[in-house]
Amino acid sequence: QAQLVESGGGLVQAGGSLRLSCTASGSIHSINAQGWYRQAPGMQREMVASIGRDGDTFYANSVKGRFTISRDNAKNTWWLQMNSLQSEDTAVYYCHADLNPLGFYYQDYWGRGTQVTVSS
Repeated sequence: QAQLVESGGGLVQAGGSLRLSCTASGSIHSINAQGWYRQAPGMQREMVASIGRDGDTFYANSVKGRFTISRDNAKNTWWLQMNSLQSEDTAVYYCHADLNPLGFYYQDYWGRGTQVTVSS
């Protein structure tokens, strides 16, 4: 099995920045895509950013221009750089991978989540 571990959450003031990181370990044949999701209290989990096999990126409209996803496939690590944070960004952030552990098929893997709190 594979595991995803994210880190980098914390408490920041509005306008500040944080960088989240996620590293996949264990059985990893390949990763098709990586991403970041978040879930705020009372809200559905939403995709914040993703990066596909060919490097194509997607961002939620609410974070475009402020967040940047990047990765190092050789290290099975990806990051979410969050700038100009607003109170609306407060949520638990989860890293995600479309991951093939054994070379058979891809599955969804999730980190445990890291809390990001933005004070105003």
